[in-house]
Amino acid sequence: MNTTIQTTPISGMKPGTSGLRKKVTVFQQPHYLANFVASIFAAVKPAAGFAGQTLVLGGDGRYFNLEAIQIVLKMAAAQGFARVLVAQHGILSTPATSCVIRQHKAFGGIILSASHNSGGPDGDFGIKFNGENGGPAPEKITDAIYAHTQTITSYDTVECGDVDVATLGTKHIGDMVVEVIDSVADYQALMQKLFDFDALKALFQSGFTMKFDAMSAVNGPYAHAIFEDTLGAAKGTVMNGTPSPDFNGHHPDPNLVHAKALYDIMMADNAPDFGAATDGDGDRNLIIGRGIFVPPSDSLAALAANATCAPAYAAGLSGVARSMPTSGALDRVASALDIPCFETPTGWKFFGNLLDAGKITFCGEESAGTGSDHIREKDGIWAVLLWLSILAKRGESVKDIMEKHWAEYGRNYYTRHDYEEVDTDPANAVMAHIKAQLPTLVGQKLGTLTVTAADDFSYHDPIDGSVSDHQGLRVVFEGGSRIVYRLSGTGTAGATIRVYIERYEPDAAQHGLETQTALAELIQIANDFAQIKQTTGRIAPTVIT
Repeated sequence: MNTTIQTTPISGMKPGTSGLRKKVTVFQQPHYLANFVASIFAAVKPAAGFAGQTLVLGGDGRYFNLEAIQIVLKMAAAQGFARVLVAQHGILSTPATSCVIRQHKAFGGIILSASHNSGGPDGDFGIKFNGENGGPAPEKITDAIYAHTQTITSYDTVECGDVDVATLGTKHIGDMVVEVIDSVADYQALMQKLFDFDALKALFQSGFTMKFDAMSAVNGPYAHAIFEDTLGAAKGTVMNGTPSPDFNGHHPDPNLVHAKALYDIMMADNAPDFGAATDGDGDRNLIIGRGIFVPPSDSLAALAANATCAPAYAAGLSGVARSMPTSGALDRVASALDIPCFETPTGWKFFGNLLDAGKITFCGEESAGTGSDHIREKDGIWAVLLWLSILAKRGESVKDIMEKHWAEYGRNYYTRHDYEEVDTDPANAVMAHIKAQLPTLVGQKLGTLTVTAADDFSYHDPIDGSVSDHQGLRVVFEGGSRIVYRLSGTGTAGATIRVYIERYEPDAAQHGLETQTALAELIQIANDFAQIKQTTGRIAPTVIT
C-alpha cells in the first residue's frame, strides 16, 4: 500500500555536483536518504510518469548499502516503475551500472556509492542518478534535484517487507517487478566484445604474471570472474577481492598512498609483470608495471596512442577528451594522430555530450579515471584490459612502452597535491587570493618562469552550447608548464584544495628524473603564490599523487 510521509527539506548537496555525499550517520537520519531519492524522481519524472519504465539499482557494497537499496525499491514502486533491475547483494560497480542501463534500455539508474571515499559506520555514503545514456545526470538535472531538496515536504513509499536481494530471480512489490540480476554477467559480456580474450588467455598461458588489488571494494567479483576464471590468471592474482562494508579498514582510493601494498609488490626484485588497482565503486584505476608507476595522465595518453591493439578500436579514434587539470600528454598524442582533443571541466558528465555525439572515443581525468564510448562512465577494469591488450600485442614491458612513449611525444612531469578537509573559510580565502592576482599575472615572473596565461577556466559545451564557469584557476608558463588550483567537491568534511603542477620536458635525456624533483621549482612557486601555509596553517599536502 502506498503511503505519503511528511518530511522537511534537507541540506548538503552542492549545486552543480553530480550527487550527494555525506557521512553514513547523516544518511541514517530519518527521511534523509528518502528525501533525496524523492527529489531525484521529481526532477526526472516524465509527463506520462514512470509507467512501463525500468530503473537500475546497485551500489559499491559499503556500509548502509543494503538498507538504502530497500528504501529505493519501495519508493520506486510507489512512483509506478514497471521494473527495477537490482544487483545481487546490492553490489554493482559504477561502470557495470552504466552498462546495464544501456544494455536493457532502462530509464536510468541510481548508484549508491561514495566512490573512493572511506567506508564503514563512521565513513561516507553517497547517491547519484545516471540517465538513459548510462552517464551521470547533466547539470540541469542535478540543479533541479538540488532545488527540490530545498522545498520537499513529503514523499511516497510502499509499506511492505524487505525484498530478498541475495537470491537471483524475479520478485514483486505490488505491481512492480524486482529482478535480482548477476552483478558481473552483462558487464563481462561487453568486455568480451571489446577485447580479444583469446589473445589475453594466451598472454597468461605464456607465463605473464599480474597482481590486481580490488581494495576490498566492488570490483573483486569482476576481477575474479574476468582475470582468474576466464582469462586464466593464476589464483591469487586478485588481492583484497572480497567486498567489505568498510573496505576492511582500507581507504579504497587507488593511489600510491592507499595502494602502497601493491606498489611495494611491483617495486620488488621478483615483481609480477603488471599491477593494477581500482577504487571503491570500480571506475578509477591505478597502473603499475614492474619497477615503474604510470601516472594517470600518462596512462590515458599511452592508451590513446596504442588503442588499435584492441579489436574494438582497430579503426582508430574519432577524438579524445581530458579534464582541464589533466596533463597535456593526451594533447600531444591527439596531434600526432590528427584527431581532435577536447578540454572539459572536471566531472565525467562533461564527457557525455561528446561521447553521445560521436566526437570522441576515449576520455579521461588525472584522478585515475579513463574510459571510452562503450559506456558513459569511467571504467577501471576496462583500462586494465586495454593495458593487457597492449602488452599482449607489443610483447614489451610497461617500462619499455612508457620510455618509448616519452621518447616519441616528450614527457609531461605531473603531480597533484591535495590538502584535505581544510576548513571552508580558509580554503575559500586561498582561492580568492589566487583569483585576485590572475588579471595582472601575464608577463610577470614567478621564480625564474614567465607567466604566459592566467585565467579562471570556463567551458563552452560544443554540443548543447551550455556554459560552465569557475572550473579552476590556471597559471601557464613559457614552455607549457602549468599550475592549476581547484576546490574539490568529492569530500564530506570541509574542503579539499587541489594543486596540479605540470612541466613538459621534450629532452629524452631528462625523462628519468624523479617526479617531485623534476617539479621542485614549480612546487615551490605554487606554494609561495597561493600562500596555502600562511592561510590554512597546513605545512604539507595530505596526499601527493
